Amino acid sequence: MSDQTPPAPTETSRQALGCAINTLQPAGRVFTTLELTINYTRPLTRASGELRCEATVLHAGSRTATAEARLVDAPGRLCAHATTTCIVA
Repeated sequence: MSDQTPPAPTETSRQALGCAINTLQPAGRVFTTLELTINYTRPLTRASGELRCEATVLHAGSRTATAEARLVDAPGRLCAHATTTCIVA
């Protein structure tokens, strides 16, 4: 068991969103977050158990990319959803 503190839900969502966008970029292409929005749908407590975040790319253009993510608890209930817009260089 790791003694590291797990990332906060916002950071987990941001990482998942960035990874999703990165999968569609050619090698060497860089991007950065232009906007990040997260909406919580239920409180996150220890009783939420392990959280899972899945992200999907909505648009991958030459200048911008957008993605959405869902953060669910151990029983599969939606705890938060997020969207991002990234600027691609």
